[in-house]
Amino acid sequence: MRHCRSLISALTVVLMIGGFAWGADVAKIGVIDAQRVLETAAAGQAARAQIKANYQKMEEDMKKRGAEFEEMKKQFERNAAVMSQEKREDSQREMQIKQLDLQQLGKKYSADLKELEQKLTNRIQKDVLDLAEEMGKEEGYLLIVNKPAVLYNPAAIDITDKLIQKYNAKYGKGQTEASKKN
Repeated sequence: MRHCRSLISALTVVLMIGGFAWGADVAKIGVIDAQRVLETAAAGQAARAQIKANYQKMEEDMKKRGAEFEEMKKQFERNAAVMSQEKREDSQREMQIKQLDLQQLGKKYSADLKELEQKLTNRIQKDVLDLAEEMGKEEGYLLIVNKPAVLYNPAAIDITDKLIQKYNAKYGKGQTEASKKN
C-alpha cells in the first residue's frame, strides 16, 4: 500500500508538471542575417548599383584629370630646357598645386563614396529593423536576433528569406521607407 501511495504521488507530480508544460506558450525565436538582407534585397542591390555608378563617374573624372596632369608634366619636361628660370619655377609651382588638387579630390571622392554607402546602408538597416519588429508582433515572435550575435541556431528558426520577401514586397525596387521621407 505504501508503495502504491508513492506511485500515485509521483504520477500526480508528473501530471502536474506536464500540465504546466503543455499549457505554456512556446517561445518563438527567429534569426535574421542582416548582411544577407543587404546583399540580396532589391533595396540593397539598388544601393550597390548607385554606389557603383557614382564610383565609375568619380574614377573617370580622376583619370581625365590625371591625364591632364601627365600631359602638363610632359610638356614641362619638353620645354624646361628653353624656359627662363622664372617661367620654369612658375610651371613647377603650378604642377605641384595641380598634383595636390588631384590628391585632395581623390580623398574627397573617397569620403563621398563612404558617406553615400553609409547613408544608404543605414536607411536599409532601419527599414529591416522596423520590418523585423512588425513581423515579430504579427507572427508572435518572442525574440528576433541578428545572426552575427548567435553562436548556433537551427536552420528552422532562420527567417531571413521570409524577411527578404516581405521587404521586397513592401519596399519594391529599392524605395525604402527612409528614402520616402527624404
